[in-house]
Amino acid sequence: MTATDTAAPADRHQFPCAQCGAQLRFTPGQRRLTCQYCGHEQEIPSSDEDRNTALTAHDLREALANHLPPEAMEETRVINCTNCGAQVEFDPNTHAKQCPFCATPVVTDTGVHRHIKPAAVLPFRLTENEAHESMNRWLRSLWFAPNGLKRYARSDRKLDGLYVPYWAFDAFTRSRYSGERGDAYYVTRTVTRNGKRTTEQVRKIRWRRVSGTVQRQFHDVLVMAAQSLPRKFTRALEPWMLGDLAPYDPQFLAGFRAEGYTVDLPDGYKIGIERMEEIIRQDVRRDIGGDEQRIHSLSTEHSDEKFKHLLLPIWMAAYRYHNKSYRFIVNAQTGKVQGERPWSIWKIAGAVLLALVLAGLFLYFGEFQ
Repeated sequence: MTATDTAAPADRHQFPCAQCGAQLRFTPGQRRLTCQYCGHEQEIPSSDEDRNTALTAHDLREALANHLPPEAMEETRVINCTNCGAQVEFDPNTHAKQCPFCATPVVTDTGVHRHIKPAAVLPFRLTENEAHESMNRWLRSLWFAPNGLKRYARSDRKLDGLYVPYWAFDAFTRSRYSGERGDAYYVTRTVTRNGKRTTEQVRKIRWRRVSGTVQRQFHDVLVMAAQSLPRKFTRALEPWMLGDLAPYDPQFLAGFRAEGYTVDLPDGYKIGIERMEEIIRQDVRRDIGGDEQRIHSLSTEHSDEKFKHLLLPIWMAAYRYHNKSYRFIVNAQTGKVQGERPWSIWKIAGAVLLALVLAGLFLYFGEFQ
């Protein structure tokens, strides 16, 4: 992101109710805004033409050369968390709150930033109550969690609805490889066990050198474009139902916040290439065939590279336990939950002690059998 001196509109995500003037809020699971005070509803218009235009990917090489058209860029005002580095869109009404990602107090904004505009947004499907139910089920299933965490699971603590930034990459790849194919065969040998001679089948591998080429068309390889959440958690939230993507419209963000990307496009693409290579190596192993495979060299050419900037929805809770931050993340489409959890030393010690007692009783009574 690059800071500028131009102020972003203060009301870009504020939509006053036509009946009472209160702020409308996007309704998860529906394509409308709703007033929480008078119940007035306002539909969000859509068209197939707008969807097809918005979901068209940008050329990656043009973006890396800073040749994107002006309409592909936007300016937003953000707050920056000094603890975890998250950048969240600035809301003058709610900015003096805790960071939604680590529960650190955040009290000011860091100015206006110019960045690549999101092409599409995946609207919230789960309501806050539904997300809370998913999180509670997950929390109650944790073994050896402190009692304080269990009480947290039963509480009605508010969850934060957030749109987190992602890069989605397309590419055509052609990969040349060399390696070895291993085919299993069995030989019979005679061995002596407990003074008795017996025969057994021994598995062996016959290796032969191979080489070849595999190719694949990648679509929407997702890379989270922020470092505020552990990548292992965001990977575990997948899959996302990208067929529900809608053209970017600030109305979908009404009542929610959006995190700005802190992983720039070049760095994001490096991670995207790593994810592609994971799949390419699987393709190579299938192409080699046999019972086992060895890959000695792999060289990949990428072409027709494109990208989209997406906003994907999560419900999130962050709290502090013994001066450490813990986070719970709910996929706001599927209800899948990931998170960090503390461990209760006393519960673990009690379980170990109980296991030792049971083992001792088993051995004691076993002597009388």
